[in-house]
Amino acid sequence: MYLNALEFLEEERDAWRPFEALAELSDEQLDVPIDEAHDWSCRDLISHLVAWQMNALDVARELAIGETSATKERTDREWDERGDAMNLDIQLEWRALPMAEVRRRLREVPGELRGYLTVVPETRWIKHADHLRFFVDETTDHYADHTADLEAILDAAAAAAPG
Repeated sequence: MYLNALEFLEEERDAWRPFEALAELSDEQLDVPIDEAHDWSCRDLISHLVAWQMNALDVARELAIGETSATKERTDREWDERGDAMNLDIQLEWRALPMAEVRRRLREVPGELRGYLTVVPETRWIKHADHLRFFVDETTDHYADHTADLEAILDAAAAAAPG
């Protein structure tokens, strides 16, 4: 699928860029549920995407020093057992966080993930079918799955803006 890590990292960076607009919304706008985003708020969308990036970051850290990832194995098992309940756990956890922490994670985690992926040997992710599929699922494919939510949230924020 990818010839090298740089190709993936450039594609991931481009795919994430539109989501950075969420950082421009006010704290009040971050907590408004949006009907067209299946009643998620901006905070909910951020939490959903960034929490899974954090999981991918943990996997990348492990793959940077070893051939396997206990985090990936554990998360795969938990997803098979609990599925969407994991997403609800994330949502509830992040709704309790101070807005400054939500914003910090939105700002820092995507770049930190990219940074760690640059030190993971390509044989452990780009040239490893299961690991590559995992990183694609947690990043570019995941972002694509939520592009309509992003657009709905940004459209609602623009419509509510004064002037």
